[in-house]
Amino acid sequence: MKILRWIKQGISYVYSDVNLLIPVALLLGLVGISLFGPVVWPIDPLFTDVSAALQAPSISHPMGTDGTGRDVLARFIAGARISLIVGTIVVVLGALIGGITGLIAGTIGGRFDNVVMRIMDAILAFPPLILAMAVTVGLGVGIQTAAVGIIIATIPWYARVIRSDVLRIRSIQYIEAARAIGSSRTRIMSHHVIPNVISTLFVQASLSFGYAILALAALGFVGLGAQIPTPEWGAMITDGLKYALTGRWWIGFFPGLGLLIAVIAANSLGDRMRDILDPRHITS
Repeated sequence: MKILRWIKQGISYVYSDVNLLIPVALLLGLVGISLFGPVVWPIDPLFTDVSAALQAPSISHPMGTDGTGRDVLARFIAGARISLIVGTIVVVLGALIGGITGLIAGTIGGRFDNVVMRIMDAILAFPPLILAMAVTVGLGVGIQTAAVGIIIATIPWYARVIRSDVLRIRSIQYIEAARAIGSSRTRIMSHHVIPNVISTLFVQASLSFGYAILALAALGFVGLGAQIPTPEWGAMITDGLKYALTGRWWIGFFPGLGLLIAVIAANSLGDRMRDILDPRHITS
C-alpha cells in the first residue's frame, strides 16, 4: 500500500510540474511507440522489397523506405525498443556495480578506499566513448559488447558520486551518535547511509540514461555497435548518410530525430530530478 501511495504522489507531482511533465511525456511516448508500434504497424523491419527501395514518405510508407526497400517506420519502432531496453540495462547495471563500489569504498575507507578510487581514476583517465570503443573492439563488434563497454565507462561516475555522498553522511552528527551507542557498521550502512544515497544514485542514473542511448547510437554509427540490418538508430543513421547527398533525407533523419528527442528528454528529466531530490540545490 505504501508503494501505491508513493506512485500516486509521484504521478500528482509530475502533473503539477511542467518541467517534469514534458520529458516524462516524451519518454513515455517513445516507450509507447516501442511497445505498441508493432501492433499498429505490423511490418517486419528486416523485410526487403527492392522494387520499393528509396521511396519518399507516403501513406503506404510514412517514413519512406531505405536502399533495400525496408520500411523506415518499422525500423524506427524496432530501433526505439532496442535503444530503450539496452539503455535501461546499461544504466541499471552501471548503477548497481558503481553504486555498490562507491558505498563499500566510502564506508570502509582507508587503504581499500584509496585502491578502489585509484582504479576508478584510471578508468576516468580515458574519454568514456573512447574507452567504450576500445572495450567493444577488444571483445568483438556487436550491440552486446557495446553495452558492456558503456557500462564499464559509466561505473566510475556512480562510484565517485556515491562515495562522496557516503563520506559526507559519515560526518553528520547523528551518524556519530549511532556509533556512540554501539551501532554496528552494517546497521549504520543499512539504516542511515543507504537511504540517504538512494536519491543521489537515482539522479545520476537519470542523467546517465541519455548518455547511454547516445553512446550506443555513436558506437553503432561508427560500425562498432549494432550492425546492419539490425534496426538500431545509430546504424540507421550511418546507412542513411550514403543517400543524404542524393536527396533521400528520410533514411537517416527519422532515427536521428528519435535519438534527439530521447537524449534531450532523458537529460531534462535528470536535471529536474536533481533539482527535486537534492536538498542542497535551490529549486525553481
